[in-house]
Amino acid sequence: SGINAEYGGGKPKSSRYVGSMVADVNRTICYGGVFMYPANSQSANGKLRLLYECNPMAFIVEQAGGKAVTGRGEERVLDVMPTKLHERCPIYLGSTDDVAVILSYLNE
Repeated sequence: SGINAEYGGGKPKSSRYVGSMVADVNRTICYGGVFMYPANSQSANGKLRLLYECNPMAFIVEQAGGKAVTGRGEERVLDVMPTKLHERCPIYLGSTDDVAVILSYLNE
């Protein structure tokens, strides 16, 4: 039970992208890995909307035992206080171990 944090006996990770956040997060919950939609130079605050895209998926993932962060240090997505209805937010979510690995690379 909970988010799958197994690395499959050392099998390498691969990239998957369905194109729908709900489908991609469902795959992450069922099979492990990390869903990422980071900020970039053109979208400094990311592209996904905090209130109706990031927060609902972050809540589901955390209830399943995972972690959802913005990539700004250890800031949880659910701790971001919205200031606008359509505010955007970067997001990294998945098992706590997998997200910790991603954060270690981001914070180097």
